[in-house]
Amino acid sequence: MADTKSKFAQFIASKKLDARRILAASHLLERLLPEDRAIRLNKRRAKAGEGGENAPKETRKARSGRPVTDRAMQAALSGGDVSGPTKNRILKAVNHLLEQKKQEKIDLRVLF
Repeated sequence: MADTKSKFAQFIASKKLDARRILAASHLLERLLPEDRAIRLNKRRAKAGEGGENAPKETRKARSGRPVTDRAMQAALSGGDVSGPTKNRILKAVNHLLEQKKQEKIDLRVLF
């Protein structure tokens, strides 16, 4: 490979995004809130059959509670292996920062 920078590293350099801000945004977006715990509880209760037939179905999706780690960010910057869910978390954080800068959201294929 001629250049040592990964596609992701080149993108964040071109958009002037800081890796630390991406980590902070991911932490903000992915942290578990009480409503997420309630969603998980309702889904678990529905799966166990508690609450009977007329129990409300949970259609919302809870946050993962797993933000992007520094190690995952370093792997993405150096072009190492990054799992699919981690790529999606990075994408979500990058799109959040781009939205703050009033720029267009991007697709996963642009980053990786």
